[in-house]
Amino acid sequence: MRIYLIGYMASGKSWLGKELASATGLEFIDLDEQFEERYRVSVLDFFEKYGEPLFRKLERKILYETMAVDNVIISTGGGAPCYSDNMAFILKSGTSLYLRMEVPELISRIKGIKKKRPLLKDVDSTNLETFIRDQLADREPYYFQANFVFYGPDYPLEEIIRVLGIGH
Repeated sequence: MRIYLIGYMASGKSWLGKELASATGLEFIDLDEQFEERYRVSVLDFFEKYGEPLFRKLERKILYETMAVDNVIISTGGGAPCYSDNMAFILKSGTSLYLRMEVPELISRIKGIKKKRPLLKDVDSTNLETFIRDQLADREPYYFQANFVFYGPDYPLEEIIRVLGIGH
């Protein structure tokens, strides 16, 4: 069983993944953390030095490596499902959950994040809402292909476990 958590940045994928793993005994993999460990560089620094196209290529490679792991919850980066054939791979390889949050909640969370996000480093606070709305408009056609959609910010852990049929 492979469960892929997808959604916009700051939607709670890593947090929920850890909670689900703890509650079910499944392994947890965060693709961004895998990237940073493997290449020994933060995603932000990699973006700045090498650009988004190379990042997406390497991110895809790590995503495809999840096929070798079973009984796992995988938190993808916010853009991962939207590039190449990644969403088709996710749908073929496991069960996907889109963690959807409204724009005002995303803005509030993103403003509270200490670690800068690569795609937001040049976006000032006056343009943040427009940027997020535009990017969501581009990404949601991919996100909404997920097997399940859960609406945040309060994801019902027990309900998600029940719907997915996972647990001890």
